[in-house]
Order: sequence, then structure tokens, then C-alpha cells
Amino acid sequence: MGFIVGVRRSTICRRLLHNYGYISAANFQSSAKYPYCYREISCFPGAYREKQKVRDLPGDARKWSSVGFTRGSKFATGFSPLAPKGLESIIDMERVKAASPEELSVLWNEHHIGRGHIGTVMKSQLYHLLVHRTSSCLYFVIPVLRGQGYISMFVQAKLPHMIFTGLEDYKARGTQAAPYFTVTYYKEFAESKGLVLVRGDIVFTSKLSDEEATWLLETTQSFYLNDSRYKLVEQFNKETSEFEFKDVLRTLEMPSG
Repeated sequence: MGFIVGVRRSTICRRLLHNYGYISAANFQSSAKYPYCYREISCFPGAYREKQKVRDLPGDARKWSSVGFTRGSKFATGFSPLAPKGLESIIDMERVKAASPEELSVLWNEHHIGRGHIGTVMKSQLYHLLVHRTSSCLYFVIPVLRGQGYISMFVQAKLPHMIFTGLEDYKARGTQAAPYFTVTYYKEFAESKGLVLVRGDIVFTSKLSDEEATWLLETTQSFYLNDSRYKLVEQFNKETSEFEFKDVLRTLEMPSG
């Protein structure tokens, strides 16, 4: 199955690239608004393609192109490690069908210990809320502590998948930037056991550690599921001119200086 995400242009880029983490960029000036258009990022290669109609944010298309965005470019095109695995290829489906929700949670988490993957579970009700909120707010930026400072990760969410890449790579390569970390939500037991199984795969272990990936996933979910934090996500996607990255740092009690 393919996974396509719409891409918004310059205003989001302007906010993303100006002094977030270790990133610096020229100031971008917002101007004319652009009409609806179709844009794609191919994150999980496959025959299925879903086009999503999104509104371009105001800004200068030439400046957007200067940081790596071009119409029709693909995200990690042909990058085979991103092909999502079916749940039946990860766990013994017959064994877990008879398990209680508590037993399933333990089995899922234990399966991923020491395997270079991240495993967790989510209540079905929370997953439905996550789907609802990511449907209108596809993007966000999360700082990850490293050394005496932090790096910033750009998030693209179109459930049942989330994709994370370094903001610096996103600035340099735009839609050609390769993901550092991918997340898949498995809904097979959402109705019968009230649980959604969550699996994270670190694509580049040189870019992100297991501990950083775990923290990144938990923190990203908290911004979408916590009402107060979600206001920042909405600002980032819908009221970009009002968004301040220092508010994210303050919320996470991270130094902004």
C-alpha cells in the first residue's frame, strides 16, 4: 500500500526553517495566496496512490523552490525499508487472538525489546482522536534534546502512518529528504480488544537512537492528544503567523536560549 501526504508551501517553510534547533534560514515574506492544488509525497512505495487536496499556504513559490521543494518530487522514492510490514509478519496472529488486552500489550512490547524497533500500544478511543486531529493538522516540529542543545524533527502524519525527518535535511533536500523514523498503527484489534498496536522503525540508527525515537513518538502523540498542547499544533498548521517555536520549548521545559 502506498502512503501519500500533501505538502504545504512557503509559510510553513518560513516558520520551520528560521532558527529552529540548529537551523538558520533567510526570512521568508508571505504574500499572495495560492489556490487548491494536488501534491504528493511517496513515503511507502506501492501501487496504491491516494491524492489529497490541500490548500497552499501564502508565500513566494520561488523562495519555496530555493529550499528544495519542487512540484512532483517524491519523498524517499523507492526506499524499500519504508514498506510497512503486515501485522501477521510481525507476530503470531493465532496466538494473540486468544490473549486478553493486558496480555496482548505485554506480548507486543516484549516482542520489540532489543530488536531495534519501538513497540507500544494505544487505547482505541485515543487512536480515533489522533486520527481526527491529524486529519486537519498534518505537520508539526518537535525538538529532541542532544548534548547541550537540541535538534528539531519535522513530523508528517497521515494515519495509520507517521514519518519523522530531521529539519536540517528537510531544509536541504525538501521532499527528497529521507525519513529517520517511521511509525505504523495497526488497527486489527481495535474493536475486539480496544487496543491499537504501534510500531516504530528507526531507518537511520546513526541519526536517531532508540531512546530518542521513543521520546519523539511519545512527545508527538502528546501534542496531538493533549488539548492544551494541540493548540500549538493547530497554530502551526492553521494560524502559522501566530506560531512561535519558543512556545513548544516552553511547554517541554526546554531551554530556548
